[in-house]
Amino acid sequence: MGLTWRERAFTALLGAAAVSGLTTLILFLVEATNILLPADTKFGIVFDAGSSHTSLFVYQWLANKENDTGVVSQALACRAKGPGISSYASDPAQAGESLQGCLEAALALIPKAKHQQTPMFLGATGGMRLLSQKNSSQAEDVFAAVSQALSRSPVAFWGAELLAGQDEGALGWVTINYVLGLLVQYSFSGEWIQPLEGTLVGALDMGGASTQITFVPGGPILDTTTQATFRLYGTEHSVYTHSYLCFGRDQMLNRLLAGLVQSSPSLLVRHPCYHSGYRGTLALAPLYGSPCVQAAAPRDLGQNLTVEGTGNPGACVAAIRGLFNFSSCDGRGDCAFDRVYQPPVRGQFYVEASSPGQDGQLRDYCASGLYILTLLLEGYGFSQETWGGIEFRKQAGGTDIGWTLGYMLNLTSLIPAEAPAQWRAQSYGVWVAGVVFLVLTLTAILGATVVQLWLRD
Repeated sequence: MGLTWRERAFTALLGAAAVSGLTTLILFLVEATNILLPADTKFGIVFDAGSSHTSLFVYQWLANKENDTGVVSQALACRAKGPGISSYASDPAQAGESLQGCLEAALALIPKAKHQQTPMFLGATGGMRLLSQKNSSQAEDVFAAVSQALSRSPVAFWGAELLAGQDEGALGWVTINYVLGLLVQYSFSGEWIQPLEGTLVGALDMGGASTQITFVPGGPILDTTTQATFRLYGTEHSVYTHSYLCFGRDQMLNRLLAGLVQSSPSLLVRHPCYHSGYRGTLALAPLYGSPCVQAAAPRDLGQNLTVEGTGNPGACVAAIRGLFNFSSCDGRGDCAFDRVYQPPVRGQFYVEASSPGQDGQLRDYCASGLYILTLLLEGYGFSQETWGGIEFRKQAGGTDIGWTLGYMLNLTSLIPAEAPAQWRAQSYGVWVAGVVFLVLTLTAILGATVVQLWLRD
């Protein structure tokens, strides 16, 4: 037997009341979630345009800051397709196009309502430094093309610039110490506190074109050109930092091979760092295209070079040592190599060494390993006693180690925090939702009771 029209009306009224109550409850919970957030979440985008590739990072932080510095976390890491932007010197437009895939991924992650307030910056490192030395006009064209492509996005584009080597090293130091919780950390009592002094670690960065060293020395920094100062979370930090252009992994391999070519009477080169049995052919012209290669080039760069591996570690180390000028520091305790001032290394260090790219080959592994060993021991001055304090990492705390996070931390001090009025607005919204929820619920109950009494009559 079917329901009477009165019973159907009663059922419909109860259903409407339930839907209204549930909808209001959902709105209430959404508003209640907002009040649990200390403040509005902000986002930032940073492109790291290195010599071998470009990476994009999206960072987020809460608008209320701790001693004028944001507590930042990594929300996205994306590696752009293709090589570094310096490789597009002959076709600058492609440099901008190569960044679009990662940019679209970032824009999909960040809420559209926050796009206009999201800063975006591209910092170019060793590869573009070399291109600027070799052909400043081409470097300017690449930067112009990249800027034009990125400025079309809906976010706030802050520019594409050449990042100084000192800044790259110092900002990398900030990143490592931040992700390790050595600049600021959350206590069990629910407060942000400053860690004990003397726990900060040093940073070593081995890129494709350059290498950087940054640490807090045990005494005063005598050469102010090697000093960088930051004020983070209410504390001032002063570090020693220096960047060595042409001492990155890829440029080291080029310089090493060019030196062997120069000492060979023919275009057949026996490479002590390549494994025995290796034999390969490569074009000469690209080898001498970098400003880092100072060796005299053969007259006919259109020829090919044949390289055979001999697998001789002793001869390999001797060839690698020839890339340094160690004698310029003889008798000086505050010198690394090439007459560069450096205080004695101190404390624990984290090393970020670039791995071979997609075109990396097994032949280069021996040279790369022995080069890093020579750089650390004879260049930077690590010893058997201090070697145990070195850790090789690509990430720390789930965050990529590099200069980009340090840049964003420093940037947050320039972005104002939200006004307290927003807290009042959020709280008011929660109370309004709660009142509306109670009113609708009581109305639904009252209506259902009336109808039920009506059906009984």
